[in-house]
Amino acid sequence: MAMSKNAKDYHERMFPGYESKLLETDPEFVELFDNFAFDEVINQDDLDDKTRMMTILATLLGCQGIDEFKVMLNASYNFGVTPVEMKEIVYQAVAYLGIGRVFPFIHAVNDFCINNGIQLPLEGQSTTNPENRLEKGIQAQVDIFGENMREFYKSGSEESRHINYWLASNCFGDYYTRGGLDYKQREMITFCFLAAQGGCEPQLISHAAANMGIGNDKAFLIKIISQCLPFIGYPRSLNALRCVNDAAK
Repeated sequence: MAMSKNAKDYHERMFPGYESKLLETDPEFVELFDNFAFDEVINQDDLDDKTRMMTILATLLGCQGIDEFKVMLNASYNFGVTPVEMKEIVYQAVAYLGIGRVFPFIHAVNDFCINNGIQLPLEGQSTTNPENRLEKGIQAQVDIFGENMREFYKSGSEESRHINYWLASNCFGDYYTRGGLDYKQREMITFCFLAAQGGCEPQLISHAAANMGIGNDKAFLIKIISQCLPFIGYPRSLNALRCVNDAAK
């Protein structure tokens, strides 16, 4: 087996002038993986490279691929993903993965910025405050999921109602309202977080439907799943595809 010209060219665009040490220790594996991930997969669809890289970063967060995440930050930057967008992908992951899993990724982006001469902290992106975060979060839920979410924060039993309140005020009020990414991008990366971590099928169906409702249609989500597959494997990719099909019904 030899690495295809398309795979070589794409690798060079991601990492100009860089050759992996795995070419010396695991040449057969590098050839088969790169031929698949960076030729066959990327030529399956018409995703632009920036969107592709954003989905890869979100997917690697979801599956806890910290070492590959650090590598792909460089490729993402070369394809136009800005430091603010990197930060926003990582910040939003906290709502879906928890700080225990996201903490190393915050430091990875910080290290990337420092190594590339990007001054920290970056410009703030918050658009809410303690007084309006609930109101703004409810509106974000309505914009994405529909008018039926207007009173959702009040729903549930008395003992657990606070969690639906937090969903509106924290998940959507604190994160979805931030600058740096729009709603379509935020729903796209949420879909990747959920698909990559697995075990979140009810939420994945809900967010697949939300994606379709705001313009990330079924065909687009299948492109996202296809792009994620080399990084999360077939079982979780097939689960995600089933959830998209269920949401489409």
